[in-house]
Amino acid sequence: MAAHSETWTFVDGLWIDGNPGLTGPRSHSFWQASSVFDGARHFEGVMPDMALHAARVNRSARAIGLDPTMEAGEIVELTREGARKFGPDAQLYVRPMYWAEGDGPSAIMPDPNSTRFCLCLYAAPLPPPTAGISVTLSKYRRPSLETAPTDAKAGCLYPNSARALRDARARGFDNALMLDMVGNVAETASSNVFMVRDGVVMTPIPNGTFLNGITRQRMIGLLRESGQEVVEASLTFEDVHGADEVFISGNYPKTMPVVRIEDRDLQPGPVGRKARELYWAFAHDGVA
Repeated sequence: MAAHSETWTFVDGLWIDGNPGLTGPRSHSFWQASSVFDGARHFEGVMPDMALHAARVNRSARAIGLDPTMEAGEIVELTREGARKFGPDAQLYVRPMYWAEGDGPSAIMPDPNSTRFCLCLYAAPLPPPTAGISVTLSKYRRPSLETAPTDAKAGCLYPNSARALRDARARGFDNALMLDMVGNVAETASSNVFMVRDGVVMTPIPNGTFLNGITRQRMIGLLRESGQEVVEASLTFEDVHGADEVFISGNYPKTMPVVRIEDRDLQPGPVGRKARELYWAFAHDGVA
């Protein structure tokens, strides 16, 4: 059995220590991938935008035909309760999830009345602010809404990201920069991407092929409020490769600089540092 970091899981009204077995071979989610999740963070005594993450997991459930069973506020309060089971300095990943147990009218469709919920919190240290990543252009692309449930944070989307990551790491890179179906930059395999050119922050415009991340939206708002120009646009790989500065946003790292794209080395830049400082200040303002 795989070893896991310290973990607490809430399911069926109880907190369970560790990684409980919750599905079987007849569970619809086990063989038909009818599951959704969200990812948030609890660190330094705060859990920024947790209410937005809780609301999004409910939207994701509805998008793939499940009936969410928890109110967003209930998920927020459960997260507070679960975080108290860890030490005061723990840095946690927070994962609310829904999945289908039963088949619907067709075995391919989930039965919305069989929807189950769990909330999993586990120790996952944030990467240090000085860390950086290398990225390469992936041969794999992000699907569109016509071909996959890209309007949900659905488990079935992630094998595509996994194969992009596996290929990138086999070639000596940390992550993969993925294009959409028409050839514009979408995101990395695991995070949204920003670039800076001539003092202007640019980021791919949401077009239904990638998750318009909550941390992404928050950083855009914070940068704009600070007076920084931020433009959402269609960007090519050549745009990103030639940028003055590149950084990513996502719940696992929150933000991190890109220090190599293919054969080009970059340095962490002032806008990425500013984005991190603004986000940390926001997180500690006490907004859930």
